[in-house]
Amino acid sequence: MRVAQVAEASTAPIPVRVLVVDDETGIRELLDRYLSAQGFRVSTAEDATAARAILDREPIDLILLDVGLPGEDGLSLTRHVRARSNGAVILVSGHADPVDRVVGLEVGADDYVTKPF
Repeated sequence: MRVAQVAEASTAPIPVRVLVVDDETGIRELLDRYLSAQGFRVSTAEDATAARAILDREPIDLILLDVGLPGEDGLSLTRHVRARSNGAVILVSGHADPVDRVVGLEVGADDYVTKPF
């Protein structure tokens, strides 16, 4: 029985690691709670500096990244991520302008979602 238990434990799926980067505390907390409840392993960052620190110390599978961060914006951070990782990047923005979407996808984002969601 013990061997079966070990085999089951070793085949358990590894949670997808998600990094939520948003300067709005409410958005970060909402996404953290929701995604964690769905079985994702979530890290959060309030700006690009904090996001870079997380990216330097742990692998991330998906980044939900606010375009309008203070300081270094989400587009710049997307370029940084693309130069170092194949993880998915979904840009999140309050701007629904199609030009913003195109620019986000051109810098390397996999998708572009507008707030509120």
